[in-house]
Amino acid sequence: MIRVAQIAPNIFPVPPEHHGGTERVIHDLSTALVNLGVEVTLFAPSDSATDLPRIGDQPSLAALERRHGRVAPGVPAALDALQLEALRCRLDQFDIVHGHGEFAHAALLGARRRHSLTTVHWRVDELDRALFFAGFPDLPVAAISAAQAAGIPPANRAGIVHHGLARDRYALSPQPGPHVAFVGRMTDQKRPDTAIRVARAAGLPIRLGGTIDVGNPDYFEHRVRPLLGADAVYLGPVDDARKAELLGSARALLFPIDWPEPFGLVMIEAMACGTPVVAWNRGSVPEIVEEGVTGFIVASEADAVAALARIDQLDRALIRRRFEARFTAARMAADYLALYHRLLAA
Repeated sequence: MIRVAQIAPNIFPVPPEHHGGTERVIHDLSTALVNLGVEVTLFAPSDSATDLPRIGDQPSLAALERRHGRVAPGVPAALDALQLEALRCRLDQFDIVHGHGEFAHAALLGARRRHSLTTVHWRVDELDRALFFAGFPDLPVAAISAAQAAGIPPANRAGIVHHGLARDRYALSPQPGPHVAFVGRMTDQKRPDTAIRVARAAGLPIRLGGTIDVGNPDYFEHRVRPLLGADAVYLGPVDDARKAELLGSARALLFPIDWPEPFGLVMIEAMACGTPVVAWNRGSVPEIVEEGVTGFIVASEADAVAALARIDQLDRALIRRRFEARFTAARMAADYLALYHRLLAA
């Protein structure tokens, strides 16, 4: 039996309450690996609500901010250092260390880097990642899309594993309501303002769910709130149950990203409900959306309006079947397990 340490970030609990796609993926992956006979230990904040074996005495950054308000800027680094010390004391208990954080674990692992795997859940085309990869050319990195892999140096590339979801978290919703949906952070990377304009131009109401980006709160106030109205309603953060209702009852998910999206978890959440996706052709989108099957890939607001006019041509039951074939947590876990075996054999 392979013994694997899953090292989660310390920003949110695992699984997350609202926002936190990375934490959601880590929990689904860990649970699916256990179902495959892997011995998994989760390193995650103490406010995590999970049945998985877990190590971590410190609360998440989100919990600390709820308790204390704004915290000192060094708190995230302190949480990471405490977590990695807990890992250091137990390194000999694991065959594979799978890190989902950013940087510091690579230095801690030393010679164990060859029996580790790192998944970067963010863009990789910025200076911090360039410095990181250059400094650790022996660190195996799993990309979450081919688009992301293109920005990872060949020496680091260990493979590509698309995200997956627990099969039964969302169910097929064959009869949608009249609205379209947007789910994501209220930020310029995700462009909820574009989603509102497209829905309005198509004559469709839109319901928006997601957190206001703490790093860019003015965006919501200046670019999104002025567009809200009876036909464009902001619901606030949505947990799994509310997200299932929002996505399942939507005629389509609008995904008007304005950045090199490394994956885009909400796209497969929509597909799990049978809801088609209208997504902008950036980052991973062409890998996730099957044109004319699970949605439409567009290049402009006008293209998106035209796509919405054709959205009812798509078969929601087929979209659900494509989710089951491509994007379940069981498939994700099998892909990662194959990478673990390859690393151990090497």
